[in-house]
Amino acid sequence: MDTVARGPGPRGGTGEAGETWRPVLPALLRMRRLLLVLWLGPLALLCGLLPPLLGAGAFALLALPPLAATAWGWGALSRNWHSWGYLERDDDLLISRGVLWRKVTVVPYGRMQLVEVTSGPLDRKFGLARLQLHTAAAATDATIPGLDPAEAQRLRDRLTELGEARSAGL
Repeated sequence: MDTVARGPGPRGGTGEAGETWRPVLPALLRMRRLLLVLWLGPLALLCGLLPPLLGAGAFALLALPPLAATAWGWGALSRNWHSWGYLERDDDLLISRGVLWRKVTVVPYGRMQLVEVTSGPLDRKFGLARLQLHTAAAATDATIPGLDPAEAQRLRDRLTELGEARSAGL
């Protein structure tokens, strides 16, 4: 996956020590937008076509809320996708996400207990994988969606290796 310069978080510039945040793949945004349209599109179609067929044409305006929700969700998904990023450092992994409420999760390598790579049928169709990190404290479990499967496996192997090395030194 190409490295993209981002700011002191996933958006813009580089981090404090010149580190570069890595974004998630654009295919994640495409997949989530497809799901949005597949859920709300039929509802809008049903609300727009059924009332006129039943002789209550004015009720076709019921299609407007699902259409408005689709338009709003389209932009919200884009903002959310832009907020995701991760940064590998010497002693920990940082995961940043969130639009209104920014959240940066710091996962020390020595605290990792399990690193999983999962990919459902739709993820595989879009060439995506999800990395799930489990730590000693359930509150610090973290997920990175929208990774290239090869990158997810590389990250899993690297994090497992670093986790074993750091936990052996405790």
